[in-house]
Amino acid sequence: MVENTPTDLPTLVRFAESATSALALAREEIDALNVYPVPDGDTGTNLFLTVSAARDAVLEVCSTSTEVEREKLGAAYAAFARGALMGARGNSGVILSQLLGAMAQRLAEVGPDDEDQAAAWADAMVKATDASYEAVGTPVEGTILTVARAAADAAVAAIPATPGPNPRHGVAAVITAAAEAARKALARTPEQLQVLADAGVVDAGGRGLCVVLDALETVLTGRRPLETAAALGQRSIPVPLPTGDLTADGPAYEVMYLLNAEDEQIPGLRAVLAGLGDSLVVVGGGGLWNVHVHVDDVGAAIEAGIEAGRPHRVRVTHFAEQIAEARPRTPSVEGRRIVAVAAGDGLAELFAEAGAVVVRGGPGERPSTGMLLQAIRDAGVAEVVVLPNDPDSVRVAEIAARTAEDEDGLRVAVIPSQAQVQGLAAVAVHEPGRSFDQDVLHMTATASHARHGAVTVAAKQAITMAGPCEPGDVLGVIEGDFAIVGAELGAVAAGIVDRLLGGGGELVTLVAGVGGAELASWCEEYVESEHPTVDVVVYDGGQERYPLLLSVE
Repeated sequence: MVENTPTDLPTLVRFAESATSALALAREEIDALNVYPVPDGDTGTNLFLTVSAARDAVLEVCSTSTEVEREKLGAAYAAFARGALMGARGNSGVILSQLLGAMAQRLAEVGPDDEDQAAAWADAMVKATDASYEAVGTPVEGTILTVARAAADAAVAAIPATPGPNPRHGVAAVITAAAEAARKALARTPEQLQVLADAGVVDAGGRGLCVVLDALETVLTGRRPLETAAALGQRSIPVPLPTGDLTADGPAYEVMYLLNAEDEQIPGLRAVLAGLGDSLVVVGGGGLWNVHVHVDDVGAAIEAGIEAGRPHRVRVTHFAEQIAEARPRTPSVEGRRIVAVAAGDGLAELFAEAGAVVVRGGPGERPSTGMLLQAIRDAGVAEVVVLPNDPDSVRVAEIAARTAEDEDGLRVAVIPSQAQVQGLAAVAVHEPGRSFDQDVLHMTATASHARHGAVTVAAKQAITMAGPCEPGDVLGVIEGDFAIVGAELGAVAAGIVDRLLGGGGELVTLVAGVGGAELASWCEEYVESEHPTVDVVVYDGGQERYPLLLSVE
């Protein structure tokens, strides 16, 4: 199979991983946005569980399959769709599983040699959106459905008139347009759904779909979308407003189950459930379905499933109890947050967008123990993970952590990240849904496996590990040691990239510092030219002294 095509196995795996990590980071924000159809504060969690189930299914195929590459790819797409269906939770999670499943089914038909892969991706989005509308009992605009339709329409409009020699470029253009249209549609959802306007929020399910499309755009282009949740002004979320399902006239229970049934039984099932309640979604096919409905008569909803086939994994949620449990607790609130040391304005924004408490630091302004201790306390949660992102700040962070544990009874772990890019890598895999120990383990492993480097300019005469240098010489750094002394920024950056990739790697992260935007752009082009199978992500870090920071994962 042709490597590095938009529908190959590595791309699917990277997307599954990236979307799961992105939803983990956005989970609490999306939960807080959740006011429709029921303000039960779990949409972000449900979307995360849905996509993480799809990811786990794909990884299982990759680890156990002995089939030839093309057959393994088909099995991976099928596993992705089935995993999303089996793991779907909540109204938006079930709809998202249908979107992902329909896309996977269409993309599995695309061969690596197909010329117009961009058109296939756009067609996949259209088919996914159509399938999702058909799966919902009563489609409502201003929801995830509206955002999906806007994305699909934009994808079709962005199909290149003539397929280019590299199919990835055409697909990237289609997905970039789709993701941008989705973000714009999300911003308009309060104009379409009054309950959103009353609460002053955008739709939670639509926001989750934007997170997934943003992750896909990053995987295909190597660039993070410019517009984020912060740009939408949704960081301060008011208390959700009650909706029909929490009034005396509204259904009191959410009923979900997987159903083994013949396809011809589903129309009748939909008709029965539609008469029992609302928020009806039935997705699936080929004998396996995921059923979701809000009702008062739980028994009748399950009996309808029994008449249609064999329901299993039945889950019943009483909304009133769920919402009572989700209300804010005392100041010693359960939960987990990250405290991250950031060396520049852009880096600070990146960590903040990930939900971290940011402490400014870096060469010449490293944080004190008191500053880190205050940040740990300001996090306001029982569990804190600290990312010092600098070798000289690790010990300070450990002292602050022990103090917080002894004096405040908090649980604090310090991940000994030696560089800003290691901190970014760790944040990307942070999943609040894991246990504390497992989360710290995954973040630590990811940070330690991210080989890092930097480019700087010598300020004085010195003897380095790479030889003598004079003021103005360009210095290349690998893992904290000077490895190259040169005269040109580009040549030194290229040398560092080549050395870091010498041990293999799938993703290069470039962080531009003050005055380093042009260098980062040049380096991005160099990687795409000289290492075409490696993805590149570029950030504006704004750090001083180092025009370019690099890492390879």
